[in-house]
Amino acid sequence: MSRRALLATVLAAALLPWAAPAARAADGPALTVDPSASRHAISPYVYGMNFAAEDLAKELRLPVRRWGGNATTRYNYLYDETNRGSDWYFENVPGPAPDPAALPDGSETDQFAEQDRRTGTDTILTVPLIGWTPKGRDYTCGFSIEKYGPQQKADSEWRPDCGNGVKTDGTNVTGNDPTDTSVPAGPAYVTDWLAHLTGKYGTAADGGVRFYNLDNEPDLWHATHRDVHPKGAGYDEMRDQTYAIASAVKAADPGAKTLGPVGWGFQSLTMSGLDKQTCDVQGGDCWSDPPDRAAHGGTPFAAWYLQQMKAYEKEHGTRILDYFDEHLYPQQSGVALGGAGDAATQELRLRSTRQLWDPTYTDESWINQPIQYIPRMRELVDENYPGTKLAITEYNWGALGHLNGALAEADVLGIFGREGLDLATLWAPPAATDPGAYAFRMYRNYDGAGSAFGDTSVRAASADQDELAVYAAQRSSDEALTLMIVNKSLTDDLTSTVSITGRTGSDPAEVYRYSGADLSSIVHAPDVTVGSDGFTSTFPASSITLVEIPADDGPAASACTVDYKVVSQWGSGFTAQVTVANTGTSPVSGWTLGFAFAADQRVTNGWSAAWAQDGANVTARNLSWNAAIPPGAKVQIGFNGASTGTNPPPSAFTLNGTPCKT
Repeated sequence: MSRRALLATVLAAALLPWAAPAARAADGPALTVDPSASRHAISPYVYGMNFAAEDLAKELRLPVRRWGGNATTRYNYLYDETNRGSDWYFENVPGPAPDPAALPDGSETDQFAEQDRRTGTDTILTVPLIGWTPKGRDYTCGFSIEKYGPQQKADSEWRPDCGNGVKTDGTNVTGNDPTDTSVPAGPAYVTDWLAHLTGKYGTAADGGVRFYNLDNEPDLWHATHRDVHPKGAGYDEMRDQTYAIASAVKAADPGAKTLGPVGWGFQSLTMSGLDKQTCDVQGGDCWSDPPDRAAHGGTPFAAWYLQQMKAYEKEHGTRILDYFDEHLYPQQSGVALGGAGDAATQELRLRSTRQLWDPTYTDESWINQPIQYIPRMRELVDENYPGTKLAITEYNWGALGHLNGALAEADVLGIFGREGLDLATLWAPPAATDPGAYAFRMYRNYDGAGSAFGDTSVRAASADQDELAVYAAQRSSDEALTLMIVNKSLTDDLTSTVSITGRTGSDPAEVYRYSGADLSSIVHAPDVTVGSDGFTSTFPASSITLVEIPADDGPAASACTVDYKVVSQWGSGFTAQVTVANTGTSPVSGWTLGFAFAADQRVTNGWSAAWAQDGANVTARNLSWNAAIPPGAKVQIGFNGASTGTNPPPSAFTLNGTPCKT
């Protein structure tokens, strides 16, 4: 997505200030929470952004930040130069290096990584698969009017010779020379770039750049970068280029994680760029039986791509794809990347989040079918390349400058955690004062003192999720149960009962709320009393409410012991083995182990569990094959870690929120 589009989005949002309609009271749907059910770790990486400003990233303790978008497809770190493609007249544009003579030191990507180091944020950088990179630090462009003739539009303000590549008769300029702006870039270029990055910042295991996107929306190259890639990227090109570039990344930094194929949206699951380009011209039956797919056994693109990545690992013994990454922009009219719109659009925006998970929701756009995006992505992985994680590195539900967009964003973040997505980065970031930023604060810093939504998702349900959405998670640091409740009604305050399974006592719970009553802060509302049967509360129209319920003193759900051993150690790295034993009389069915490091250690990769880390807090979630621990049985898991010198063992462990003996 272009920065120009981002600017238009921000300006549109700014023109639609929030004006709260008069609210009326209504009976709300019943909410139910079961802290013992559907437990799994929430990856902190779902709370990421593209290009977040440093002050906001620091405040949110932003877990991951992405340097991506159309311009990053063609970037040369040696000159700190991008080509903006169709976003801006196919022009080469120098980056913000303060001292060009010192390049590659001080480039845009150096500055990006250094900001992330200051805020404790993991970095995603985009590496090129397109095969081209800018040839120098200059202002050349792909479609010179002097060279290729008159065109419909030109950069009249800055570089009048740079056209948009469309002739005055409406046809595209063809046959242009890619070397007008660019030089070939392949695995050697990526190897050299990563040598620069690891030389300055260390490897991924030592705190360097942790993630690499395998380009950006390659299925649109024939439009966004048609000056150098006029033909759509087909199945074979995507396989071959991924093999070449991803293997170069892994050779240069074995601990780095890769994300691909980074398609633009829902259609990317089924079609290559070549098929999209072909069917845009042919239309008709082409869309149901595109030729590139037919030439590959009729297998939809994403399934075929994952199969090829699995085949590479089987042949070479190296996993070169760690995250299955696709973008998602809602296609409903007026929703993504825009202002709030009228009441009907606002209601559509809040309703459309169901496309992320709900098999009963038919997408209200040209797609006109259930999408169920995250479960669909998971099914593709499970069937074609098990063990690959799921990422959405661009998404945007619009209206981030308006309360309606904040409600949608809070709903989306709750869905990401509940559905077990592994990584997500919002395109593009809200300003720190925008309502959209407060949606993130509700999950990452709701009290202004660093308190966050829980890191272990538990079962939560609403009798009407479209009206009053609820998400629940337990926090491993203090075992508090946190509830996120989003009232999507534009006009109705909703009074609902919240039933919580398994509680035995009565405790005051703190309440924090963001609403139209005060768009500049999260308000610490009066406490509610949570008894053994839960509580009843009123949730204002168009509001986001966080309820922090202290740990219950009722009976423990399980009995367990944990044996933690450092089995080897070297320099700044170590290997640990963790054995969890069920010492109770009831079987454990599904488990999450929690602990906290005491000396800035970090899990770099692990096995026999799904590992996640947020600050010092670590969680390990069962895999499908070791979810059950019968009474008297044990499960053994392990990980490689990085330390800064001292490496004391964790002092306490929990299993499904219950303390274990050590």
